[in-house]
Amino acid sequence: MEKTYNPSSIEQKIYKNWENSGYFAPSKQGDSFCIVIPPPNVTGTLHMGHAFQDTIMDTLIRYQRMKGKNTLWQVGTDHAGIATQMVVERQLEIEGISRTELGRNAFEKKVWKWKKQSGDTITRQMKRLGTSTDWTKEKFTMDDELANGVREVFIKLYEEGLIYKGKRLVNWDPILLTALSDLEVMQSDESGHLWHFRYPINDSDNFIVVATTRPETMLGDTAVAVNPKDSRYKDLIGKVVNLPLTDRQIPIIADEYVDQDFGSGCVKITPGHDFNDFEIGKKHSLDVINILTREASMNKSVPEKYIGLDRFEARKLIVQEMQGLDLIEKIEDYNLSVPRGDRSGAILEPFLTDQWFVKMNLLLNPL
Repeated sequence: MEKTYNPSSIEQKIYKNWENSGYFAPSKQGDSFCIVIPPPNVTGTLHMGHAFQDTIMDTLIRYQRMKGKNTLWQVGTDHAGIATQMVVERQLEIEGISRTELGRNAFEKKVWKWKKQSGDTITRQMKRLGTSTDWTKEKFTMDDELANGVREVFIKLYEEGLIYKGKRLVNWDPILLTALSDLEVMQSDESGHLWHFRYPINDSDNFIVVATTRPETMLGDTAVAVNPKDSRYKDLIGKVVNLPLTDRQIPIIADEYVDQDFGSGCVKITPGHDFNDFEIGKKHSLDVINILTREASMNKSVPEKYIGLDRFEARKLIVQEMQGLDLIEKIEDYNLSVPRGDRSGAILEPFLTDQWFVKMNLLLNPL
């Protein structure tokens, strides 16, 4: 007999016997008890967090199984689209190939190949932990039957009027070309500038000064807002300003959201490219203008000279032209919080897209 315990020579043999004997399958007798495992992403290997949660679930499953219940621990792995895409794209970069050059079908094959490699690793790890999951029912989020099931439920919810489509601003990654949740956004403290622009008041020699850290968004402005209690601008509410560099006129509106003690007390409102402005725009029925493409270049909603420019190239040109028109009051150094994607590192943009919503009021049970 060996002097030290060697688990590898014993545990795997025992586990294989458990699996082959069907001990992890539902007994089809007694009350049912089921846990669906939170699917680990197929982006690499399991970590200590997985081991911790799997131990808790395995304990519950084994306890209920020993009590004679019809027990199932449903196992599966998740595709985690963005995360898996990043892993595969980095592999392609090493080969000097991009996702767009490869094409969708070929890229999907690469993803599935990686899923098999990473998913198999995760399966081996879970078995090595001794988890009593029913491997005969193993699933992957993108398996055809699961994808068909999701579509069927989605269509049913739509037909029942429980879900609907609407426009909403999202955190948009112009590199990965996808929306990100708030959890996937890193706020980075960075040095920048605060530009104070003069907007001429229509039929007047006066102007109103607004400050912005993103000059390119001015091309999507649909209002200037002041606080209704601000005596400096009380007489201007309801008037219009000539939006520089465009042929548009926009109203001066009153909203208590505006901090009259910050900057000039006047705020440019760009509902298509700012989350707070989007809410103000809905409140005042303002137009929502999207000025960016999915790749964060200027689209056809802006004057012709800016179309196709990268957002930061457009910024430089706009600042130059505003200076040439003597419409810059001042430029200040300014520390700001810049939203970046946690995977690509790209500066994110509030971007207007179609999103699906659930009518929660119809699903709530009355108290």
